Order: sequence, then C-alpha cells, then structure tokens
Amino acid sequence: MVTDDAQDTGDNAQAAAPAVRQPPRSSLTGPAPRALAAAAAGLCQLLSLPPYGLWWLGPVGAALLTLAVMGARARRAAWLGAVCGAALMVPLLRWQDVLGTDVWLLIAAAEAVYFAPMAAGLALVVRLPGWPVWTAALWVLQEAVRARFPLGGFPWGKLAFAQPDTPFTGYAAAGSSPLTTFAVALVGALLLAAALRPARPRRRARRAPAAAGLLGGAAALTGAGAVLPAATAPAVDHTATVALVQGNVPGVGQMSVLGERMEVLGNHVDGVHRLAERVEAGEAPRPDLVVLPENASDIDAYADPAAADMIDAAARDIGAPLLFGITRYSADGTEREVRSVVWEPGAGPVDHYTKRYLVPFGEYVPYRDFFTRFVERLDQVGSDAVPGTEPGALDMGGTALATAICFDVAFDRPVREAVAAGGQIIAVPTNNANYNFTGQSDQQLAITRLRAVEHGRPAVVASTSGISAVVTAGGRIDYRSPEAEPAVHVAEIPAMTGQTPATRLGALPEAALCALALGALAAAAGRGLRRARAEPARGGRSGGAGGADPPEAAQ
Repeated sequence: MVTDDAQDTGDNAQAAAPAVRQPPRSSLTGPAPRALAAAAAGLCQLLSLPPYGLWWLGPVGAALLTLAVMGARARRAAWLGAVCGAALMVPLLRWQDVLGTDVWLLIAAAEAVYFAPMAAGLALVVRLPGWPVWTAALWVLQEAVRARFPLGGFPWGKLAFAQPDTPFTGYAAAGSSPLTTFAVALVGALLLAAALRPARPRRRARRAPAAAGLLGGAAALTGAGAVLPAATAPAVDHTATVALVQGNVPGVGQMSVLGERMEVLGNHVDGVHRLAERVEAGEAPRPDLVVLPENASDIDAYADPAAADMIDAAARDIGAPLLFGITRYSADGTEREVRSVVWEPGAGPVDHYTKRYLVPFGEYVPYRDFFTRFVERLDQVGSDAVPGTEPGALDMGGTALATAICFDVAFDRPVREAVAAGGQIIAVPTNNANYNFTGQSDQQLAITRLRAVEHGRPAVVASTSGISAVVTAGGRIDYRSPEAEPAVHVAEIPAMTGQTPATRLGALPEAALCALALGALAAAAGRGLRRARAEPARGGRSGGAGGADPPEAAQ
C-alpha cells in the first residue's frame, strides 16, 4: 500500500497545502521491487525510442525511476539508477557491437553510469515541496553532462529523442531538446504525484481534487507542446528543388566498407548520372542542388585527379551544385577532415563544412599511444579525424543549407549555429552503412526530425546505404529510402527564413534548467543537514547526512 509520512492533523492550513507539498512515499519497500521498477524504467525509455516508437512510455519511464528511489537513501538510489541506465543503454547501443562486443558493452556501461548520480539526486529532491519540477530538471542536468563529458560527450538516448512527431515535439521549438526532455519528465512526475495522492482514507476526499489538478496539469503540458510549433514557425522564403542520392556500398554491415573506396565513389557518381537521365527524360524536375552522403568519396578528391574528374563529370551532367562527402587528408596522411563539399560544375570545390563532432575510437583514437596497447583493433583507425570549428551554413543554388554531418545531429549546437548563420534547409549527410538493420539509422532519423521542429526547417538526410529521408519542418517524414539499396529522390522543399525561440535562445533554456536542478540539490542537501542536527537535539531518530529519511522509510 502507498503510505505518506505527513501526520494527519486535519487543520485548515494542511488542507490548503499545495498538491505536492509533502514528500511522497513509495510502496516499494525492498531491494527487489525497487530494482524491478528501476529496470522497468529503463526498458520503458528504450521502447519509447526508435525503432519501437512507443513514445508515451517516455513519461512512464521517468515516473518509474522516481518511484523506485522514493524513500531510498542516496547510496541505494545510485545503484538503482545504474540498473535503469543499463536496462536502457545495453540494448539501445547494440549496434556498437560492429566494433566488438567488448566495445559495445564498455560504451553502454559508461553511459549507464550517468544515471547513478541522477537517481541519487532524485532521491534527495523528491523530499522537497514541488518535487515534480526538480526531478524533471535533474533529467536535463544528467543529459547535459552526458552530452559533453568525456571526449565531447555521447547524448544518444535522450528522453527528447523519443519525441520526433508527438505532442511533446513542440517544446523543441521553444527550448531545444532540453526543454522537450523537461516536459516529458515533468509529465511523468505529475502522473506519479497524482497516483500517490489518495494515500489515507480520512483524507481521500480532499486529496481527490488535488489529484485531478495534477492530472489536468499533465494534460495541459502535453497539449501545449502540440501548438508551440505553429506559434513559433518561421516563414517560407522560397521553394528549392532538392535531390538526394543514396549510392549504396558493398558489404553492408562490414567494417571493410571504407576499404572499397573507388566502388563507393563510383556508386554515388553513377546515382547522379541516373538522376540526370531521369531529368532529361522528363521523369524528374531538374534540381537546384543535390545532396550526397558523408564518405560518398573516401578518396581525397582535392589530391586525386581521377576522383575529381568523376565528381565534376557528375556535376556537369546534372547541371547543379553537389554537396559531396569527401575525406580530406593531411600531407603526411596522419590526419583527415570529414567534409561535405560544395562542388560546382566546372569549378570544383568552392566551399565546405567539416564535421565538428567526431566518434571516439571510430573516427579518431583519443590517447592513441595508451589505448592501442590494450586494443589492437584500434590500429585499424589509421589516421585521426580532426574536428571542424565553423558552422555549416553553405550556399548552394540560391539556397543556404544548414549542414550537420552524421554524429553532429545528436548535439544541439551544430544545427543551431548553422541555422543562426543563415541556413534555410537542414542537410544531414551521413554514413550508417555499418549499422543497417540495427535500429541505429532509425534513431538518428528521429533526432533529425526533432531538429527540424526545433529550428522550423525541413531536413534532407542523404545516407550511403540508408536511411535517406525528407522531413518536413513539422517533423513528418515525406520520403524514406529503403536500406542497403541505391535510391534517388527529388523533392520541392520550402526554404525558410526567421528563427524559432529555440534558435534564438540557444543554450539558455538548458542552462536555466540545469541551474534549477543544482539549486534543488543544494536545498535538499541543506534540508538534510538541518534535520541531522535537529534530530539528536530532540532525542528523535536521526535522518543521517544528505537528507536521508528515517530508517523505516529508507527501504
């Protein structure tokens, strides 16, 4: 049975208390039920994400983790958080086993660790008045840290990334992915608070309206997200005819894909030539620009005349600029840049964007001398990619593309800065050939859909072997390619002008929510210290340091 630690005094002041003033109590009174709830929380988050897409389980997962740690001491809450994180991250990142099972499990374990301090924090702030707000802010803080440390961060699996086209999506237009995460977690906390309200029969009559208010608040928050994009939408500047080419690669799912460099390049220039044939036959409109994937040429076309001739012949044939993924090597071959290059017919490369967020141990090896002693496979990464520093706003055929390459799109900064620099359509060249049919491409596409709503821009995804797609500014998929097959698609896409609040505000909503979480943690810690000092003086039970509840409550 659910219990409450507040005494039933029956006075008028208590009756008028806010709905979530008193710290709640969980009915989970042993390690096993708590661990099951924590594992269920992680699984709910997993199932809310693609390829499953049960988005409504996102708030349920946040609620279950809070329920699991209610009344628990911080130490126990921490390991419950790790259980939740493992239940989410181990299956979510299964596609990483292309690098080896050990790499997959190591990355999943590292990501799960972030849930331990968050859960300990949840156990503290849930004792404060207004606890649903503080618990939701802690989710944002956890994701903010995870997206930055270590080695630049790994934000995969955010609560927000399960909401590409749902009632919560609109919060991205107001405050980027952090505000979306906050809204999802807050709705989950309000639903939990409502479930915990009818605790004692004598008080149930006056608690029922409070529970109804909490449910109404959750419903209002959910509904508000659906109207935000319309209220913050930029205007259409013009319409561009945009083509995407998915050339496909040999040996899909094998780490040797990049070794077939000339064949991959040939596949993609052939795709442009096929598109030109369709245009000449009147089967497709002539595009203003063509988007091709990351690594469409792993041969350095700046230094290789044969590769340059192939790309230029394709550009001349279609009569439009190409956004072509090219790897640019340093003179000594020890470093490289992953670029999307604007290739004008007859003029060659005139501008480029260099990928800013690189995959550790995939595109470069941090602390190479140290790690290669223990993992010989890392020697296969022969040269280290170096990150770019400039936003990816590229002018092509009269339209500015806000370009983010593959892993870039998981981070808030690259797309935001490219749109702020003038980008009118989001372009995401990507190479997911090693991850076909693993769910990774679906997960990345969901992130792109959220970015489209966030900045009020349609998006074009061009992948080597899928999934390539066209996404509306509202997050809807207008076109989706098959995986592991060649594909060409032409679409009329609105190029937008103006900025959403999310673009203008940048990282401020995230910073404010993180400050809110830190303030709540400080308040909870101060409350715990005051209780610890006061209890011995009263001769009562000591709650212990850090605001832990009495022993019978800290199951």
